[in-house]
Amino acid sequence: MNPISNIWNHPKTSAAGLLIAIVSIAAVLSQQGIGMGQAGSGTVVTLVSGLATALLGLLARDPSPSAVVLSDPQRGVVEPKDQRFGSTAKLGAWALIALLLPLPFLGGCSGASVAQDIVNWTPALQGAVATVDSTAALLDPADGLAFAAATAQFDAASNLLAAQARAYLANPAAGTLAKLQAQVVVLEQQVNASLLQVAKIDNLASQQHALAAIQAVGTVVSAILALVQSVSTKAQVARMAAASTIKLAAVEPYLDEGKAAAMVAGHYGEPLAVAQAQVTRVELDAMQAGF
Repeated sequence: MNPISNIWNHPKTSAAGLLIAIVSIAAVLSQQGIGMGQAGSGTVVTLVSGLATALLGLLARDPSPSAVVLSDPQRGVVEPKDQRFGSTAKLGAWALIALLLPLPFLGGCSGASVAQDIVNWTPALQGAVATVDSTAALLDPADGLAFAAATAQFDAASNLLAAQARAYLANPAAGTLAKLQAQVVVLEQQVNASLLQVAKIDNLASQQHALAAIQAVGTVVSAILALVQSVSTKAQVARMAAASTIKLAAVEPYLDEGKAAAMVAGHYGEPLAVAQAQVTRVELDAMQAGF
């Protein structure tokens, strides 16, 4: 097949392939410590990778409403399904491949920058916990009591995690890292347990309100957990995963990736498409590590 005519006939798929190649090459360069100079707070390589991922997300749009009509009774025409959805399916596959590749905020970072990134998340963590504290009053009385009981330990655990993050930033030694590793798992398990408990609330409005408040805490904890994993050895990650008895798979049905991505995008000041890829990659990495 003539490659020029193929590109001309399938511009979106070809563009997606090019973006995949860019992200793949950037990931390899980042893993080898090649940054090609600074760009803002990161490197040129991570900037290019992030932009390519964002553009890929824009390409992989869902079909428009007019494209999902299976037939038109007035005309007696049935549009072939494979013609309508073929390019969308291909772009979805490209996007999935991109999500499995290393992404900028998880790779190519020094221990000091990771420690600072963890500390930078702590105000968001404490803000999310404060929202949880005020949520019980917004629910039905019985549901509010159940919610308060499920989240009672968040304040102490989040304050301790924030303190240990600051301690690790000030002294990134093995001892302070070990305490940070243990505490992030403690709070991660509290979040997972509370999600399972409030999912039993019968009142749908109360349930959704409660889940949303807890997920905001969980999103920050997941980000911190991913950052801690990035500066931990395989043996240390294995010990953390072993202490995680309530697995991510058990609570995944109650999570809203869109809201999580919006929080990540706002925190890093990046496109939503990049944040969506990061959230998905964090979940995949956590599950593969045994969380």
